[in-house]
This record gives sequence, structure tokens and C-alpha cells, in this order.
Amino acid sequence: MSSNARSRMLARAAADIAPGMCVNLGIGLPTQVVAHLPTGAQVCLHSENGISGVGPVRPAGQEDRNLIDAGGSYVSTLPGAAFFDSALSFAIVRSGRLDLTLLGAFEVAANGDLANWIIPGRFSPGPGGAIELAQRARRVGVLTAHVDKAGNPKIVERCTLPLTAAGCVNRIYSDMAVCDVTPDGLVLRELAEGVRAEDVVAATGARLTVPDTELPVF
Repeated sequence: MSSNARSRMLARAAADIAPGMCVNLGIGLPTQVVAHLPTGAQVCLHSENGISGVGPVRPAGQEDRNLIDAGGSYVSTLPGAAFFDSALSFAIVRSGRLDLTLLGAFEVAANGDLANWIIPGRFSPGPGGAIELAQRARRVGVLTAHVDKAGNPKIVERCTLPLTAAGCVNRIYSDMAVCDVTPDGLVLRELAEGVRAEDVVAATGARLTVPDTELPVF
């Protein structure tokens, strides 16, 4: 995935974060969404290691060694930020108080199943908070390359990897497109700049409905 495609994907996901939302940004690509939020955005970012009100990552040389997010990045805080222990942090998650979580993925199925914590035979530190986030957030978005490094689809009919949660994903943001998981299957909603609908269909390992209307470009 090129840096331009990654930046467009992150910016597109950020555009779905509305003022007043409480949002968790998962480890990996999703944590970079914060850099694409407008300055002064009235959004509460939650990190499962015990912070609400997370701000942008601190630039080199200005890090606070005592202030990191769940992914280990040195972050800042915004006015009104709060700190709490893991029990309270996961109580926030499990009680359904998060409006949105954005997560990474190894595979996403057409029915919204998510596999993002382990590839058998490779080291994994464990699922972390992903299971609770995927099951309990009001909406779940996934940020992912549309295909893996070998060119195989990451959006598939059925996941072959161990699931993080079943039927949890609402929207997929990839470097090629925005797709929604609906009761009738996957629907193509938007195209990345320079990408054709037929390119997305060919790169998707599941049936993808393409609307007859002209698709927005991001």
C-alpha cells in the first residue's frame, strides 16, 4: 500500500467520526486516524489501557515517557482527559459506551466476521482488547489493505483464520474502496482515487454489490 493510498484511507475513516462521539482506535493503522482529525475536533478518543481524551502523537523530542496509548505510542491528552485503571476502561467498552471502534484486520468476511488477532504459526501477543471492542462497540469499522502482500484478498466470503468476533463489522475502509456489510451482503459505497469498480470486484474474495449510481471518490 502506497503512503498516499494509506493517507487517503485514514482520512476517509476520520471523516466518519462525528463531533460528540466516543471512539476507540485499535492498534496499528487505526491509531494513525487521530492525525487526520480536524484540530479542535470535539471527539473523545478512548485507549483501553486507561485514557479518555487522547490527543495527537507527540513529535520526536517531546515525548512524555509516562503517557502512552494501548499501542505504545507516545500520545498527548486534550482538555478534560481522564485516566483510570483497566477494570474501568473495559467496563466502558463492555457496557457499550463506545460509539465506534476502528480496528485492523487479517481477514473480514462478507457477513461481518472479523479475524485480526493471530495467524497460526506466527507469534501473537494475544487478542488484547479486540474481542470486547469488536463485540460491544455500537459500530465497528475496519481499516485494511484490500489484498495482502501476496495479492490475496483480505475481504473474503468466509474467514479461514481464527475469529476475533462474529458478525461485528459494519464498514470496511481499504486502500481501494469503502464497503458496507449489509444483511444482503457486501455493498461498494466509495472508490479510492484512480480505482475502478471492476478493480475492486476483482480484488475482493466475496460477492460485492456495485450500485448502478455513480460512486463517490475519496
